[in-house]
Amino acid sequence: MTDKTSCYTYFIITGNFEPDDLTRYLNLKPFEQWRIGDEKKNGKKFDFAAWKFGLCEVYDVLVENQMHSTLKELIPKKEKLKHLKAEFDLSFSLEIVPSIYIDEVHPCISPSKEVIDFCSETETAIDIDYYVYDSRDEECQITEKS
Repeated sequence: MTDKTSCYTYFIITGNFEPDDLTRYLNLKPFEQWRIGDEKKNGKKFDFAAWKFGLCEVYDVLVENQMHSTLKELIPKKEKLKHLKAEFDLSFSLEIVPSIYIDEVHPCISPSKEVIDFCSETETAIDIDYYVYDSRDEECQITEKS
């Protein structure tokens, strides 16, 4: 066993909005954001704005704990998030990104009732992007959306 399995989680809001306005309204600082028209690394321009918050890279085999860490400051702001979603037609997603090595203990990716309730009430999608590696480090990506 090599203990290379990892996972990170974060919350993202996408749509047509000014990220700084969202930051002020929620009184939370994102770890990354961009505007429509900002340049991507490949030179193309973004056709949507994004606001990423709550990055949790501290791996826990019970990924539910990482989800809670990501959402802990957002849960009390459910009503504000619902207002934003209705007013500006935004998309919300809880991103879960495990890198799993087949010969290691696999993470338990099972959201708690509190996480499910938050996602349901705010119409937040749960997006799980699996990166699966065999013992020779060959990668196979599997994406699941719910």
